[in-house]
Amino acid sequence: MIPLVNRDDKKILKNITCYALDMDGTIYLGERWIDGAREFLKAVEAAGKQYMFLTNNSSKNPQAYVEKLGRMGLQVTEDKIVTSGQAAIDYLKRNFPGKKVFLLGNELLKAEFEEEGITLCEKEAQVVVVGFDTTLNYEKMCRVCDLVRDGLPYISTHPDYNCPTETGFIPDAGAIHAFIHASTGRFPDHIIGKPNGDIMDYLVKRAGVTKQQTAMVGDRLYTDVAAGINNGYTGILVLSGEAKLKDIEKEKIYPDLIFDSVKKMISYI
Repeated sequence: MIPLVNRDDKKILKNITCYALDMDGTIYLGERWIDGAREFLKAVEAAGKQYMFLTNNSSKNPQAYVEKLGRMGLQVTEDKIVTSGQAAIDYLKRNFPGKKVFLLGNELLKAEFEEEGITLCEKEAQVVVVGFDTTLNYEKMCRVCDLVRDGLPYISTHPDYNCPTETGFIPDAGAIHAFIHASTGRFPDHIIGKPNGDIMDYLVKRAGVTKQQTAMVGDRLYTDVAAGINNGYTGILVLSGEAKLKDIEKEKIYPDLIFDSVKKMISYI
């Protein structure tokens, strides 16, 4: 059943203490705030609650988002940012401790892995991790396909096929998966980012809250909303970005709540 837009008759938001917020299309577009987003963030803090910014994009580290938000006039620290790269590091530490990793990713992601004690290597890798590599070239693609074809455990930071930019879409990690599959016959054994549960569980561990206290707010049904409702969180759709009301029945993903934008949530917090 599709809930009424801009309504929270069951007072679901009163029990939410942590808002996991997608960024582009939910809080801002490019470097422009969505109307009411700043006021929403202030209202969350005024209510004694917290928010965390959650992104699948593994081509940027938390500092890059801190700097972007700073340019937009919001001063936050890195502890407010959760990326699929961070969640992938957490997953590797728990499931492949001490293993050598071949990482298909840019220099920011590589530095992040190394800072967290992950050993990266080209020739003696024991695990393959594929991120959103904006420095991708043919040599890298050949190498990652060789390792995947050899049967190494194959992990990916997130499943998005395209990344939105101010000038349109560019191929994202999911498009890289398709290339690798075409050559090797394998898709990732495990994907960390939304709509999968790993990134959501990593977020609540960082925030010190429970699933029941957490709402995932975003403008995409198949990543943001699905990440919430499929993993025991509250899933909230905002219509300020990609998804439209007509898409709900088409995709069969039913949000717990729907708002035109985060601005419309303020009175229910």
